[in-house]
Amino acid sequence: MRIGKFLQTVPMKLWLILAAAVLFSFFSNDFGLVDIQKTAIILAAGIDKTEAGFSVTTQIAVPKGSDRTTGGTSSVEIDAEGETVSDCISLIFSKTGWVPKLVFCNLIVLGEDAAKEEDAVAHLNYFLRNDYMPDSCLLAVCEGKAGELISSTSAIDDASSLAIGKLFSEAAVKSGKVLTNTLKDFAIDYYGVSKCSYLPYIRMTPQEGGQNDSQTAAGGSGGGSSSGGGQEEQQVYSAEETALFKEGKMVGLLPREQTLALSLLKGNVFTGTFNTEDGGKPVTLTVIKNDGGVSLDSAHAPKATLSLSVTVRLCCRGVTAPVEDIASDSVPEEILENAKATLEGYEEKLWELCKTSGCDVFQLTKMLYRSSLKKYSEWKDVLLETVTPAIETKVISMK
Repeated sequence: MRIGKFLQTVPMKLWLILAAAVLFSFFSNDFGLVDIQKTAIILAAGIDKTEAGFSVTTQIAVPKGSDRTTGGTSSVEIDAEGETVSDCISLIFSKTGWVPKLVFCNLIVLGEDAAKEEDAVAHLNYFLRNDYMPDSCLLAVCEGKAGELISSTSAIDDASSLAIGKLFSEAAVKSGKVLTNTLKDFAIDYYGVSKCSYLPYIRMTPQEGGQNDSQTAAGGSGGGSSSGGGQEEQQVYSAEETALFKEGKMVGLLPREQTLALSLLKGNVFTGTFNTEDGGKPVTLTVIKNDGGVSLDSAHAPKATLSLSVTVRLCCRGVTAPVEDIASDSVPEEILENAKATLEGYEEKLWELCKTSGCDVFQLTKMLYRSSLKKYSEWKDVLLETVTPAIETKVISMK
């Protein structure tokens, strides 16, 4: 009651002064945000190993313009070397004066030599500790140097990271042609009992006849090169192979057929295609429905089962077909049998590659650990070498 009377006695001028002060504080505060002109929005990072430590190449977004002729996403690549990845990021700040921001970083690429020679988590330690790094950031390994990949000129998009990101789209994953992994999931696999994981393997190929228009290279500090500058050779990218990792090191490489097999076992594929034969002639089938899984029975001696079921339709023949064949959605029994044999061959080769490399990409060790600690202690080091998998494959025609 007393407070109400006091408020009624406050002069109107004082209320206006207080309101003006609040509005001034609100509109003059930057709320902890950094001026965009002083910020390096890192789209992607490439990490390579050097004698002194690490080399980090970052792709930084640069405003390209607002009208229809100059709009888009341009970028500049800045590289730095240091004893740790953190040193490299700090040097990029020193070279450019831009505060590095990782909140929009959606791709980290490891160079192949770095991935083979040293534990990958040593390269990723800085990113795993950074509070602003998105867990959903995609990880990959590339042929050659990661810095060269990040700095390359894409024939598909304004920035190489955006072109590579298209390889990892949801549609690409559902096709079974690529297996993606994230910073978070790779770390979970690494610190889990299996200590095994996988990453997509990127290759780049020169686009014949493709060449960039001459432009003035954006930025000049730090030895970075503009992704839109000069007469650089344009590149196209592919990621149909999969790198296998054990204890953080790259130990093997799955070809495209085994990448598809692993995707099918995960039950990820929809509208993906694969080839088989009919009377010695090539036939392409489309996967309409996919169920798959890997199980481990540890009741006696551990036994693994690779289960796969796909529903398919005839997509294409490599030879001329009669009109009634084109009009029919059903797949002849002979082709279904050939398709089953083809997929079983992919699965067998997948198992052999994992066994040879020692990479438990199926996470059988984790299954054994959860089912029996006693048998886990007995079998954990010889599981892949000892277990012979049962392969159960079913191929069904679309009705």
